[in-house]
Amino acid sequence: MPLNMKAVIPAAGLGTRFLPATKAMPKEMLPVVDKPAIQYVVEEAVQAGIDDILIIIGRNKNALANHFDSVPELESTLNAKGDTARLRRVLEASDLADIHFVRQGEPKGLGHAVLRARTHVGEASFAVLLGDDLIDERDELLTRMIAEHERTGSAIVALMEVDPAHIHMYGAAAIEATDDPDLVRVTGLVEKPSADVAPSNLAIIGRYVLPASVFEILERTGPGKGGEIQLTDALQEMAADPDGPGVSGVVFRGRRYDTGDRLDYIKAIVQLASDRDDLGPDLRPWLKDFAAGL
Repeated sequence: MPLNMKAVIPAAGLGTRFLPATKAMPKEMLPVVDKPAIQYVVEEAVQAGIDDILIIIGRNKNALANHFDSVPELESTLNAKGDTARLRRVLEASDLADIHFVRQGEPKGLGHAVLRARTHVGEASFAVLLGDDLIDERDELLTRMIAEHERTGSAIVALMEVDPAHIHMYGAAAIEATDDPDLVRVTGLVEKPSADVAPSNLAIIGRYVLPASVFEILERTGPGKGGEIQLTDALQEMAADPDGPGVSGVVFRGRRYDTGDRLDYIKAIVQLASDRDDLGPDLRPWLKDFAAGL
């Protein structure tokens, strides 16, 4: 279990791709089957041994705090009805971890959002988990990343092979192989490159384990791609420093659900629901019949 490690979850984005659904509701609260997306992310951190979590929020994000708070009226009603199953699921959200919130203020990019965590994190290493990427709880990722960071002291990013035609949607990594096919040394990072200049088709997905020294770099990192302070630019500086701990990548080959795009969000719901014991037996035959009729 990681010692004194905290998790940071940036959740200040506007969610414009899901308008008008996100006009009044944070995109992180959109349901994935029967839990909001952000709860999956918090559960992942908790399963990796982290119980102190800071969520970076923006305007109109009070629903996030409300979700992880206790709701005595609802709990009392469910208890009076003897609905123990739903009561247990409601209590799970408020009992998951010690959850804190801080506002980002101006939307200046992911690097700026991470920098807002400096006071809370202090001088310890920490994990960053983005809410758009849901990692299947049956597949190991964050625990492996934490172990590699504790072993080497380097910044760790999660990488995944993507179709080269889609690499412009991600940060891309230039890498050197190691003796372990699932662990690489990152020699460079480029934020959202076109396919013809991307150093590889290894995309950074939304998981990082970082030393506290990244805050000093972010303090002096100016606006980059899109006029925002990019975490990728700070990691690039760390990768290029011959005297620093460097950056390593854990190559993830498991199940990842992208909830940041409307179509992929729908796919994520179908995939997760199909695998559930309470929904899958009825859903899978229906899906086959539905697909056959198209």
